[in-house]
Amino acid sequence: MNILFCSDGFSTGRRALSDALPGHNVLSCRASEIKESLVDVDVLVPGVSIIDREVMEAGRFGMIHQFGRGLDGVDIPAATENGVWVANVPAGEFGNADSVAEHAVMFMLALSRRLPEMKGALNARLVSEPSGRSLLKKTVCIIGLGAIGVETARRLKSFQMRVLAIRRQPELGAPEDAGVESVHGMEDLPAILEQSDYVILCTPYRPELRCLINRDTLSHFKPGSYLINVGRGGLVDDEALAEALNSGHLAGAGLDVFWEEPVDPNHPLLQCNVIATPHVAGITDTACAALATALAENIRRYELGEAPQNAANAPISPRGPLRPLALL
Repeated sequence: MNILFCSDGFSTGRRALSDALPGHNVLSCRASEIKESLVDVDVLVPGVSIIDREVMEAGRFGMIHQFGRGLDGVDIPAATENGVWVANVPAGEFGNADSVAEHAVMFMLALSRRLPEMKGALNARLVSEPSGRSLLKKTVCIIGLGAIGVETARRLKSFQMRVLAIRRQPELGAPEDAGVESVHGMEDLPAILEQSDYVILCTPYRPELRCLINRDTLSHFKPGSYLINVGRGGLVDDEALAEALNSGHLAGAGLDVFWEEPVDPNHPLLQCNVIATPHVAGITDTACAALATALAENIRRYELGEAPQNAANAPISPRGPLRPLALL
C-alpha cells in the first residue's frame, strides 16, 4: 500500500514507519500539493495539514491516521460520510507525552537561564553574564491535565516546584505521584494565573478554548512570568501575546505550536523574547519509533478490513484498500 505523509517534514517518523512496514511505500508531499499527490494512496498521515471534504472526495484513500494525537485539522464528519476511517495514537502511550513534557521543561530552562543571550555574552568575552532564574520552588500552572500535563508535572516535581493545575473536570484530581498541589476548574484560572511564575498549555484544542490566552487572561498573568505552549496554536491570541511581551508584562514565551503552520519566521511575535520550535515537541527517537509501531499495526488492520484501534469515527460503508490483501 501507499502511505502519504502530507508534509515534507516528519523525516524520522517516515523512516521509522518504513522500517515497521517493509513492502509498503511511505511517501510524502508538500501541504500545498496534497490533492495532486493522491493517486493510488491508501492512507493519509495529515501532520498539521488540513484534510477537508474536498481532499477526501479527490482521493480513494480509506484511512486518515495521525502520527500522534492531533486531529483538529481533519473534517471527521466528512470522513465518515465518505467511508474514511480516522484514527490517532493517544498521547499517553508510546512515549509521545514523555517527549512533549521534556520539551516543555526545555523551554522553561532555556527561558529562565536566558539561553538565547549566552552566545552574545560569550562573543563579548563576558563572564558570569547573563544572570538567570532558578526553577527551584517557583509556582507553575499547568492547563490541561491529560497525559502530557501529568508527565510535565512529574518532571517539575524534581525541581521542587509548586505545581497547580487547571482541567475541565477538576473533580478527577491528579495522580498521587504527579506532585500536583491542587487541581482547579477553568473558573479559577484568573486567580491561579496571578500566582504563577510559569504557565504551560498542555490541553488539546477545542472550539470553546479558542484564544484562551487573550488580552483579558494575560492581564492576570503575574508580572515577569513566562508562557509555554506545547498544546495547540489556536489556544493563544498571537497579537495579545506580542503586546504582553513587548510591554514587559511577560518575561518570555516558549512556543512549539502556532496559529498557522508552518509559521512565518518573520512574524512580529517571533521578534520578541520567544523561543520557537517547529512543532517538534513529540518528535524524538523514542516517540517516533513507538508511534510508527502503533500506526503500522493499524495499517495492517486496515489491510485485513478491520477497524483501526483508537478510531475517531465509525463509517457505515468503509472504503477498502486499493489493492485488497487477498489480491497481493
